[in-house]
Amino acid sequence: MNGVANLSLAGNTAVGEIAFIDLRAQQRAIRTRIEARLKAVLDHGRYIAGPEIEELEALLAEKTGAAAAVACASGTAALIIPLLAAGVDTGDAVFIPAFSYNATANAVLLTGATPVFVDIDPATFNMDARDLEARISDVKREGKLRPAAVIPVDLFGSPADYRAIGRIAAREGLFLLADGAQGFGGRLDGKWVGDLAPATATSFFPGKALGAYGDAGAILSQDLSVVERWMSIRWHGTDSARKNSVCVGFNGRMDTFQAAVLLEKLAIFDEEREARQAVAAIYDRRLSAIGRPQQHLAGAQSGHGYYSLRLFRRDEVAKELKARGVPTAIYYSTPLHKMPAFERYAPARPLPATEEVANDILSLPMHPYLTPDQVHYICDCVEAALR
Repeated sequence: MNGVANLSLAGNTAVGEIAFIDLRAQQRAIRTRIEARLKAVLDHGRYIAGPEIEELEALLAEKTGAAAAVACASGTAALIIPLLAAGVDTGDAVFIPAFSYNATANAVLLTGATPVFVDIDPATFNMDARDLEARISDVKREGKLRPAAVIPVDLFGSPADYRAIGRIAAREGLFLLADGAQGFGGRLDGKWVGDLAPATATSFFPGKALGAYGDAGAILSQDLSVVERWMSIRWHGTDSARKNSVCVGFNGRMDTFQAAVLLEKLAIFDEEREARQAVAAIYDRRLSAIGRPQQHLAGAQSGHGYYSLRLFRRDEVAKELKARGVPTAIYYSTPLHKMPAFERYAPARPLPATEEVANDILSLPMHPYLTPDQVHYICDCVEAALR
């Protein structure tokens, strides 16, 4: 999810300006500490591979329970690197949800593999494990591609069904890569996103729950043995001495300035996560009777990177909210298999839940600096729009 336009969306209301994502309030709270971090980078001058990179990687692994973390240039790079390391290539089928940001499909195609679109659960908005099994059977029966990998997406911060999908991946010999670009801070059965799959890609795009001040990402691993290869691929496939190419790679590095920013944001992440949960709790309580908020698996906690729900007359509601000073966004009005770049991969069998959700999904303001009065005002506006 890019969301560039939504970082500046805001409206004035009787309860103050309401931002869709409020990076200014967060920056005011930690600006002095961020400036000190950035000054330290200017002082040591290691703008690439500075000490902040390894510090961040260690803290990300410690936070999530992963065996290791590898910082990289973006969430997209974080998807491509593990796929390349796993040997995913031309002739391979990679199963992805049809309801996701286009980076998920792009990452697959950039390895030379073919995306196979899977339907979603209409309540959780995440990959439907039963449909995954059916799509795997379709690929086997057709015999044109080799089932190679599956990439569930933790949409809006809610963990996908790794219990069921993990069993299917193990049985079918599929590489399981979690797309946690929106999922940082989510948990399932007490484990954090980052430790729910052998490999997890996450994004630190500025609008994410943990966001940098530019593009950045990370890969989290349960297996230490793959880390060296991931680090090589992110540095043009070179060895640790940077003298010889040992595999195909590309420039997938995170710059040191972004790591410096993320270190200070990570320090307040738990506090912000609690605030996001409080906002979501009000939304759930007020809106469950008139809409269908995203449901979470039993034993799951969302990181609430975004708050999305299904609403009758979605477009009219969004227009009314805008008139009342409440910014909204639609993720996603067009499923991947209906986009021009990917429609050639649209499956013969329909994806009904994906298309239903795309028609009525709406995202409301979600960030830790919303006041209770603002959240209740937003809910009042939704209720008024649906009268």
